[in-house]
Amino acid sequence: MQSSISSNLGTVSISKLLIKQAVPASIGILVMSLNILVDTIFVGQWIGSTAIAAINVVLPVSFFIAALGMSIGVGGSSIISRALGAENKEKALKTFGNQVSLTFLFTVTFAAFGLYFVDQLIPAFGGKGAIFDPAKIYYEIILYGVPVLGFVMMGNSVIRAEGKPKFAMYAMLIPSVGNLVLDYIFIGVLDMGMSGAAWATTGSYIVSFLFILWYFLSNNSELKINLSHFWLHKKIVSEIGALGFVTLTRQAVVSVTYLLVNNALFNLGGETSVTAYAIVGRMSMFALFPIYGITQGFIPIAGYNFGSAQFDRVKEVIYTAIKYATILGTLVFIALMVFPEVITRWFTTDLEVINITPNNMRWVFAAVPILSLQLIGAAYFQAVGKALPALILTLTRQAIFFIPLMYILPIYFGEFGIWIAFPISDILSTIVTAFFLRREIRLKLNKHK
Repeated sequence: MQSSISSNLGTVSISKLLIKQAVPASIGILVMSLNILVDTIFVGQWIGSTAIAAINVVLPVSFFIAALGMSIGVGGSSIISRALGAENKEKALKTFGNQVSLTFLFTVTFAAFGLYFVDQLIPAFGGKGAIFDPAKIYYEIILYGVPVLGFVMMGNSVIRAEGKPKFAMYAMLIPSVGNLVLDYIFIGVLDMGMSGAAWATTGSYIVSFLFILWYFLSNNSELKINLSHFWLHKKIVSEIGALGFVTLTRQAVVSVTYLLVNNALFNLGGETSVTAYAIVGRMSMFALFPIYGITQGFIPIAGYNFGSAQFDRVKEVIYTAIKYATILGTLVFIALMVFPEVITRWFTTDLEVINITPNNMRWVFAAVPILSLQLIGAAYFQAVGKALPALILTLTRQAIFFIPLMYILPIYFGEFGIWIAFPISDILSTIVTAFFLRREIRLKLNKHK
C-alpha cells in the first residue's frame, strides 16, 4: 500500500495529485470553518452583537490551548509514524503515552491558571465595558472544557499518524455538527444565552473526545498503551517539543494577534469595532478554506518529489499550486468586495456594526489574490524539511509585519490604520516569500541542470 502511494506521488500527473490531496483537506477545513461561521451567526442573531465580541475575546485562549494539543500531537505523531515504519512499536507506544501525559499536565495547568485569574485576563484580552460580563460567562465554561479540547487536537494528529485519515475526518466532523445541534438546543430552544453558546462548544468537544477515546480503545488502533507508557521519558519529551515548536509558535502568534487587535480596536472604536473584527475574522477562516486546502495538499507532493530528487516535479507542483490557489483566491476576493454588507447582515442586525464592517472587510481581504504565493512558499520550506525558513516565512505576515504596523499606522490614521495593516502586511510578506522561493528554485531546484 505504501509503495503504491509513493509511486503515485512520484509519477501521477501533478494536477491530478494536487486535486486528490487538496480536496479532502479542503473539506475538513471547510467543515470546521462552517461550524465557526454558523455558530457566530446563531450567537449574533439569537443573543446579540456584543455576544460575538465576547466570544472573540475568548478565542485567544481557545487557540492557545488548541495549539498546545496540536503541537504535542504533531511532534509526537512524527515520532510515531517513523517508529511504526521501523517496526519499533514500543517507542510508538511510549511516545503516545507521553503525549497523553503532556497534554493532561499542560492543559489542566493552564485551565486552572486561567480560571484563577479570570477577572484579570478577560480585560487583558479586550473584554472591557459591556463585553466583560458575557465574555466572563463564556470564558469560564470554555475553560472547564479546554483539557478536552487539547486531547481532541492531540488525538486527531495521532490518528493520522496511524494512517487512518477517515477516522481523523470523523473526529473533525463530530464537533462541527454537534456544536450546531447543541447551539440550536441550548440557545434557540432553551434560551440559555451565552452559557448555552459556551456549553454547546464544550459539549461538542466532549462528544468528539468520546469518539477518539473509543477509537483508541477499539481494535481500530494498534496503539494499546499501559500505565508504564505514561511515564515521561526525557529523550521522547525533548523530541516532541522540538518537532512541535514550529506549530506552537505559529498558533501562539495567532492568539497574541487576536489579543492585541481586540485591545487596540476597543481603545479606538469600542465594542462595535471589536464586533466588526470578530465578523471579519470568522469570514477569514471560512473564505480562505480552498487556499488552505491546496496548501495542505501541496506539502506531501512537494516533500516526496524533493526527497526523490525529482526537482522538475517540485517546480511544477509549486507553480500549479500557486496558480490554482490564486484563481480561487481571486474568486473569494471578488465575492468579498461585492457582497460585504450582505455577509455582515448574516451575523447581526446591529446597525452600527453593519455600517462599519463592510468597508473594513474590504480592506482586510484586499490582498487575497496574491496571498497564495506567501502561504505556499512558506509551506514549501516546511515540506522539504527546512524548519528555520519555514518558521520565519510563516511568521512574516503577523509577527514580523502586522503587529508592528498595527501600532505604527494608527498614530497617523487612527482606527483605519489597524484595518489597512492587514493588506500591507500581506503584500510585504508575499514579497519576502517570493524572494526566498525564487532564490531556492534558482539555487536548489535548477541545480541539477
